[in-house]
Order: sequence, then C-alpha cells, then structure tokens
Amino acid sequence: MLYSAQQLCIGRAAVYEIRVQGELDDGWTEWFDDGQRVSALAIHAERGVTTLRGKVADQPALFGLLCKIRDLSLALLSVNLVENCA
Repeated sequence: MLYSAQQLCIGRAAVYEIRVQGELDDGWTEWFDDGQRVSALAIHAERGVTTLRGKVADQPALFGLLCKIRDLSLALLSVNLVENCA
C-alpha cells in the first residue's frame, strides 16, 4: 500500500514491518524493543529471512532501529509502513 505525503506523518507513531536476511530468534526482541521508542516488537524467522514488526514512536526511532540492524551486519530487505497510529 502506498501512502501520500498527507497520510504519512513522520512525527508520530506507526507500525513498521522490517525484513532482513538471516535468522534471528525472539531472544533479540528485548535488544530491539526498548518499550518506549520501539515497542510491541515481534520477531519471526523463516527460511533465512527475519521479519521484525512493531510500533515505532517516530522517524528518528525508526532510524535508530535501522542502525541496530546495521550494527548486526544484517542485509536489509525491506521496510514497510503497516499502519499510522493516532
């Protein structure tokens, strides 16, 4: 689903789904999920791909999450906005 600039608000929370190459188990949830800026994170790995899905406070928090992925040297496959939060 594509979002127009009017629908996307970078200053408020949204649910994102991020896919990376490699398999992480759910033991990584706490490392990614700080309960404030990134919360309700679920990790699912299957066939060499891990999907992280959770609520992200704003765009700077999303960039922080992506930096953690980079720090693990995981190849980023996709970042998708699932839902804007009110």
